[in-house]
Amino acid sequence: MYGILVGILILDSLILATAVLLQAGQGGGLASMGGGAGTETIMGGRQATTLLTKVTWWTAGIFLFLALVLTFMSSGAHKSPATRGPGAEPHPVAPTPLPIETQPTAPPAPPPQPPSNRRP
Repeated sequence: MYGILVGILILDSLILATAVLLQAGQGGGLASMGGGAGTETIMGGRQATTLLTKVTWWTAGIFLFLALVLTFMSSGAHKSPATRGPGAEPHPVAPTPLPIETQPTAPPAPPPQPPSNRRP
């Protein structure tokens, strides 16, 4: 089921990209904003709804719906290969002792004596 939905999502994304690329732009863009452009150009005037516009909206909605469904499906049932199978649980590792110096160390030196205030 998961693979079928991914296939539909890929097909839908190709149709969506094609529909977006085939649409005519509103024209002007940033170049028309500089020299006395009216509000129609800035706000994007109302255009007639065409077949490509409807296809774009429908495929975008289907894309978002499928992406949401696949996200919920993959969060619970679909696991990565590293966590699949009976031997996937990590085993606890026994702590290893730190290496100890084998040479005997000299006893610690006595602390230095504070200087006396007497004069000789």
